[in-house]
Amino acid sequence: MLDSPVTVFLMGTNRWEDFGSWPPEGVEYRDYYLSSGGAANSINGDGMLSEEPPGREPPDVFTYDPLFPVPSTGGHSCCFPIIAPMGPADQAAVEILNAVLVYTSDPLREELAVVGPVSATLYAATSAPDTDFTIKLCDVSPKGRSVNVQEGIIRARYRDSLADPKPVEPDEAYEYRIDLGPTAHVFGAGHRIRVQVSSSDFPQWYRDLNTGGELGAEGAAARVATQTVLHDGNHSSRITYPYSGGELTKHIHGRTSALPTAAREASRVPGGPLPVLP
Repeated sequence: MLDSPVTVFLMGTNRWEDFGSWPPEGVEYRDYYLSSGGAANSINGDGMLSEEPPGREPPDVFTYDPLFPVPSTGGHSCCFPIIAPMGPADQAAVEILNAVLVYTSDPLREELAVVGPVSATLYAATSAPDTDFTIKLCDVSPKGRSVNVQEGIIRARYRDSLADPKPVEPDEAYEYRIDLGPTAHVFGAGHRIRVQVSSSDFPQWYRDLNTGGELGAEGAAARVATQTVLHDGNHSSRITYPYSGGELTKHIHGRTSALPTAAREASRVPGGPLPVLP
């Protein structure tokens, strides 16, 4: 039997923690806003994450070609590890692509525990009748190594409802709310938070061929889409995370949970524990 209603593995510390509820009591939701001078493409761009809402800023633009999707690098499994390795992975090969927008915060002055659900609000337009938008949250070590923490995706037609899809008007901006799911991760002092924005993560998720056709029935047809991500005073694209401060942070630092041996073995990560980033 477990000692608490909720027991989580706290990534970034390689520890188990007990909580009385999920999300834990005491979390408050905060935002990091996407910001740039209009050239956030790849790690070489000017994308930033800011705690201040954006003002007058140009949008970022990238091209999504379904025949050349962004390859899955870590994350959830679509199939077999030999095809798409899962879990934490170095994002260097992804973040050099111009089809990936990269936004990075300043180094953290103190460690940040993110424990609970993470979501994103994206204001974006596409030249296609339908498309996908993906978000990936990453932890960047002081040495510059970027590792994925959590990710999410939305198909444009399902932006309001999975049961009632609605087409989009090409080149018109819409609000997309993207659920990245729950996480329990500590970003260390000196680390930076990073957000990737793109339109594919294949084969973790099925490619959108940008045709607006039915799932699995689009045939060989595919069209290239021009994607525009807005971040200005009227379009505050952002990632929302559960800030774990105050008493909750004291709780995390105050003790380490010891799971019963059977439960600990049953929940062991294949291949060993998740790495603590240097």
